[in-house]
Amino acid sequence: MFEALLAGGGQVVLPPGYLAPIFTAAAGHGALTIADEVQVGFGRLGEAFWGFQTQGADVVPDFVTMGKAMGNGFPVAAMVTTREISRAFDPAGRFFSTYGGNPVACAVGLELLNVVEEEGLQHNALVTGQYLRDRLSALAERHGLIGDVRGQGFYSGVEFVTDRRTKEPASDETLIVCERLKDRGVLVYPTGPAWNVLKLKPPLTFTRAHADEFAAALDDVLEEGW
Repeated sequence: MFEALLAGGGQVVLPPGYLAPIFTAAAGHGALTIADEVQVGFGRLGEAFWGFQTQGADVVPDFVTMGKAMGNGFPVAAMVTTREISRAFDPAGRFFSTYGGNPVACAVGLELLNVVEEEGLQHNALVTGQYLRDRLSALAERHGLIGDVRGQGFYSGVEFVTDRRTKEPASDETLIVCERLKDRGVLVYPTGPAWNVLKLKPPLTFTRAHADEFAAALDDVLEEGW
C-alpha cells in the first residue's frame, strides 16, 4: 500500500523508478498492491492524472482508492479494481457500502472531471506548482531556517531546520510560523515525523498571484525573527 508522494511522511518525492522493483517483488510473492490516491490523485501532481502514473508504465496497482478531491468538498469516494479481483470477494460476501452508487455524488464526480479537463487544472498544477517552489527556494537563500523545498505539482513541502548540515528539525519554529501565517490569513499546518515540514496542498485553481502572496507572507514571518 503506497502513496506516489509520501505526504504524511514529510512531502517526500519518490525517486524515478522507485516503485517498479517493489511491484516486481510484490508480484513474485503474489501480493496485491494498493495505490492511495486520496491526496495525490486527480491531476494534483501535474505530471499525470494519477500519482502512481508518475512512476512509469510498470507500476499498475491492483486497487486504487480515492476520495476528498473527487467531489471538491462533496462527500464521495471510490475504490477501483479489476473485475477478476472484485469477483473473488463474492464467496465471502459481496462488497457492501451504505451510500454506494449515490446518484448525486456520481453527478458531482462527473462534473468535477469535466471542470479539471476544461479549465486545464492539471497543467496549472504542473506549471504553477513549480513556480511556487521556485519562489520558496529563493527565500531559502536569505532564511537559514528553510532546509529544503520539494514537491510535485500542487503538492509541496517546506522543511524547517535549525542546522542545514545536521538537518536538526525546527519543530517549535514551524508551529510558530504556522500561527504567524494564520494571523496573515494564510492557513497551513505542519507534517512529517518531526512536524517540521509545511504541507502545501492548494486548490488546483491556485494562481501565480496566490503563490506570490504566500511567498511574501512567509518572507515577512521569517523576517520577524524569534
